Amino acid sequence: MQGDFRTEFVRDPVALRQHPALVLNADYRPLSYYPLSLWPWQEAVKAVFLDRVDIVAEYEAEVHSPSTVIRIPSVVVLRDYVRPQKRVAFTRFNLFLRDGFCCQYCGAKGDLTFDHVIPRARGGVTSWENVVAACARCNLRKGSKSLRQSGLSLHRAPRRPGAEELRDSGRRFPPNHLHASWVDFLYWDAELEA
Repeated sequence: MQGDFRTEFVRDPVALRQHPALVLNADYRPLSYYPLSLWPWQEAVKAVFLDRVDIVAEYEAEVHSPSTVIRIPSVVVLRDYVRPQKRVAFTRFNLFLRDGFCCQYCGAKGDLTFDHVIPRARGGVTSWENVVAACARCNLRKGSKSLRQSGLSLHRAPRRPGAEELRDSGRRFPPNHLHASWVDFLYWDAELEA
């Protein structure tokens, strides 16, 4: 895989390339940080007309219908609060996010796959507590051997992350594009002025 693994892992839908809207929960926090909760402008405009969101900020660009002109929303906030999930789904993406998109054996940041700490051939299960992100080189080196046999060691023991922990992890990976109107709603470790 060429380029930055973190940004190529998340699909880049064509509709999000032009004027995406940052979607905030009713508490003015993004629904998710990584991937950032964005809607295509068409969905944001539709939600405005269905009275499901309020517009917080707009782009300069406008869309026209025969009877209406509306500036494209850049930030919308949901009128109804969406309760964040407490349970974190065990997915490849969430596993990589938990492990900071780096190999848990050598720290490499590219060409990632996942590895069973206790190999499946030796009774290991596919679970949060037994699977880690691993680069292809370390994964091949380890194979179906134990950590001791392979000579590898873990940077961090695998464990089930909490939902809030995973959201905080996502904040460490800001997207390539941040529109100026979004910055006040994304707290990317910005130092506040005194």
